[in-house]
Amino acid sequence: MTIHREKFATQVDKVLLANLRKLAKSEGRQIQALVEEAIQKLLDDKNSNQPSPEIMEIADRMTKKYAKTLELLAK
Repeated sequence: MTIHREKFATQVDKVLLANLRKLAKSEGRQIQALVEEAIQKLLDDKNSNQPSPEIMEIADRMTKKYAKTLELLAK
């Protein structure tokens, strides 16, 4: 299967780009691969019906904190 790529241009924060370059170098990958991975993850997350891990963590903390109240409400 051939992947057809299309060029596009954008701008990012100077420090963010420097960190991206360092990460690409440390992993022996091209920046293009990291950008594609990040875009795909963003799209997958946005298109998912699942709440984000951050939301799940908050829900878990609240459930533990208010367990007694939730138990009483369930009755």
